[in-house]
Amino acid sequence: MAGRQVRIREKNAAAAPDPHLRLAASAVTGAIVAGAIYFARPVLIPLALAILLAFALAPIVSALRRLPVGHVTSVLLTAFFAVGVIGALVLFIGSQLAHLAADLPRYQHTISQKVHAVEQTAKSNGVLSRASTVLQNLDSEISTTPETAPVVKQTLRAVAPRQDITPVPVIIRPQNATPIQIIGNIVRPLLEPLATAGIAMIFVIFILLQKEDLRDRFIWMAGAGDLQRTKTALDDGAERLSRYLLTQIAVNTAFGAIIGTGLWLIGVPQPWLWALVAGIFRFVPYVGVPLAALTPLVLSLSAGSGWSMMLWTAALYFILEPVMGQLVEPLLYGRSVGLSPIAVVVAATFWTWAWGPIGLLLSTPLTLCLAVLGRHVERLRFLDVLLGNRPPLAHEESVYLRILSGDPDDAARLAEIYLKDHTLCDYYDVALKALVLAQGDLDRGAVENGRSADFRAMIEGLIQNLADHEEIAPVRDNGDSCAPEKTYTPETLPPAWRNRPVLCVAGRGALDEAAALLLVHLLEKRGISARMVSSIAASPTRIQELDVDGVRFICLSHLGSSGGAHAHYLMRRLRRRIPDSQAIAGFWGLTDDDGGFLDAFGTTEGEVVTAFQDVLARIIAAIEAPPAESSATDAQSKDSGPPHLSEAAA
Repeated sequence: MAGRQVRIREKNAAAAPDPHLRLAASAVTGAIVAGAIYFARPVLIPLALAILLAFALAPIVSALRRLPVGHVTSVLLTAFFAVGVIGALVLFIGSQLAHLAADLPRYQHTISQKVHAVEQTAKSNGVLSRASTVLQNLDSEISTTPETAPVVKQTLRAVAPRQDITPVPVIIRPQNATPIQIIGNIVRPLLEPLATAGIAMIFVIFILLQKEDLRDRFIWMAGAGDLQRTKTALDDGAERLSRYLLTQIAVNTAFGAIIGTGLWLIGVPQPWLWALVAGIFRFVPYVGVPLAALTPLVLSLSAGSGWSMMLWTAALYFILEPVMGQLVEPLLYGRSVGLSPIAVVVAATFWTWAWGPIGLLLSTPLTLCLAVLGRHVERLRFLDVLLGNRPPLAHEESVYLRILSGDPDDAARLAEIYLKDHTLCDYYDVALKALVLAQGDLDRGAVENGRSADFRAMIEGLIQNLADHEEIAPVRDNGDSCAPEKTYTPETLPPAWRNRPVLCVAGRGALDEAAALLLVHLLEKRGISARMVSSIAASPTRIQELDVDGVRFICLSHLGSSGGAHAHYLMRRLRRRIPDSQAIAGFWGLTDDDGGFLDAFGTTEGEVVTAFQDVLARIIAAIEAPPAESSATDAQSKDSGPPHLSEAAA
């Protein structure tokens, strides 16, 4: 039997793919995909434009279908509307550029005068003049080195005897172009954009007409095993993406309108042309607005007599953009759809390499589409990890990494970020899960046993860093926060609960004590006095020496079920020592699979909880209970049936 198991393990090991081979296969696949995107851009660019335009136009089609208009008619009306808007924008840009080209000689003369004025100012400045002279002398020394001087002299001697020869001028006169050639020179640069726009519009019409059929086909490829879940995810993702694109268009339109109005008031030529350019270029992350501001800055330098117009133009662009990006957009978008900043930069670089300027313009919407697909399609989940702004690790895993690194300051920084939207009880439950992960690594030998003391010291440092944290409990109705958000003062506590009423007894491990310390600090922040004692202090030989004066509530702290027998006898000793107190057992690492352990723990040992929020709820319920009901509740807890997992574990 043992030999058969060995052969099975060897067979499984042989069947497991080599990590290096899998990495090489992934690299080859990525290279093939990148090459396909690059070489197939004549087809993929119109298709990408069509998909994004279809997402943006889908709400308009849905609104028209609510009217007594057919599906085909709604799609065609929407397509004609899009073509009309795009055509009007192209005509407007062409007319504005024609006016600008007519005024370029005047602007060139103004810029030349200002450049000449700057040169004169630099020459009149003694420091700049001396620096320019030094640089010119250095340039002369470098350009005429001793090695090149003889060559120059020989060249001059060779040319000198021939100076009497008069050169014959050669005049090249171009052939007169035919009308067909002139038309071809004008139309040829327009053919590619017009062809791309035409193909994209055909794709848009077919995508909108076959929207449901395309969705069904994609569901079959992405998640045929769970149709309802996949359909809901895709519909939600498509709706959110459409809403995002429409909101982005609205924000960029408002940005362009404000820019145009500001440039018109400042006096920059063709202000509405630059307003349109600013609205379009704002789709490009990070560099879009500076690129859009470049030409208006040059025009403001040429149109104004001084420098004030250029300064006002720069202030308009570079003050309005942070306001829109940091205040308006977070208010409108919230956190429904987000991208990692590094992913945006990398995506912009990749799409610019693959598709040129139009790739830079489409980089953010395309990356957003991929991130939404990764968020909702299981097979593409890696895209959400690579591109999304959500953390790739769970909160407890991030806390555990800080525990392993032994840096309580970094852990406190991470905690402050988490506590902006959660309560301290929420965070300590996350830290509790991190301790469960640490205990699991200790049990299987992945971490040295000697590091358990370091982990406890790390938790003590974290508690000290969070000692001054002022908690403002967020109002949430999803049930994630602590059930009771209540803080006591010595005056509001009943007299029997004022003298260290809660006793937290840790298990035999250092991490059990670390978990108990977190619970003690959480109770102290709620105004409930508590203390932690080790299991040694409650051992059979020392239980009678334990100070139990004022104890009203006992909580055991164990990170797993490995210490079940120890906790069983420890609870019995504590009940005999403090018969009038309520008691619960906290087994923080239990799951629903540990039902057998829960039954074995004993039907008379009290309730088992797996989260701090459950402990806090029971303690506050005991505090708020009338004295007559307190003893009845205690008796009922002793006579209760088999313990069960709390809702947090489920």
